[in-house]
Amino acid sequence: MIIKTLAVGRIQANCYILGCEETLEAAVIDPGDEPDRILNALAESSLTAKLIINTHGHFDHVSANKRLKEVTGAPIFIHSLDAPMLDQLSSSAAAWGLAADNSPKPDREPNDGDEVTFGNVILKVIHTPGHTPGGISLYNADYVFVGDTLFAGSIGRTDFPGGSFEALKESIRKKLFVIGDHVKVYAGHGPATTIGEERRSNPFVGENASYFG
Repeated sequence: MIIKTLAVGRIQANCYILGCEETLEAAVIDPGDEPDRILNALAESSLTAKLIINTHGHFDHVSANKRLKEVTGAPIFIHSLDAPMLDQLSSSAAAWGLAADNSPKPDREPNDGDEVTFGNVILKVIHTPGHTPGGISLYNADYVFVGDTLFAGSIGRTDFPGGSFEALKESIRKKLFVIGDHVKVYAGHGPATTIGEERRSNPFVGENASYFG
C-alpha cells in the first residue's frame, strides 16, 4: 500500500494519503489544511481519492474537507459523536487566531468494528474516544492511524470539550495495545512509532507509566 504523509497547516497536523497499488484508488485521512497541496500529492502518484476520513472533528484535522470534496466528490466519513464539530470549524479555528471553512455534512458515520474500503485495501474502524468523544482509529494488520489518540512518547490532550483521560487511557490500553507490538502507529502529529514501543515505554499509558498511572 502507498502511504504518503503531509504535515499541513500552522499546527502541522499529519494528513495521510493511502493508496491501493493495484487500483490507484485512495483514502485521505485527516485533511486538516492546504487542500491544493493534498490534491497535488494525489496527482503526483496518479491516485484518485475515493474516501475522506476524519479521525476526529478538530479543525486542524478536517479544515480541507470542503475543498477536497468539491474537487474529488469523495464522501466524508466521521464518527457520529464528532460530526457536529464539522459545523463549528470557523469558530473553533478563530479561537486559535486561524481561519477555516465549515465542512460539508458527513456522508457516512462509521461505528466501532465497521470496515472501510478503497481499491483492495480494507481498514477496520476502532472507536477510540478520549481526545474527543467520537475519535476513531483505522487498522489494517501492520499499521494503525490513530489521529490524536496516541503519539510517540505521549498521548492526546483531554482538556478540550468532550475530552476524558480515563476514556483515552482505556481506548489505548484495551483497544490499541492489544493489536500487536509490530503494528506501526501513524499519529495525528509528529513521527510514527509502534504499538510495542508505546506499550513498553509511553510515560502516560505504558507498562511503567510515570504520569497518572
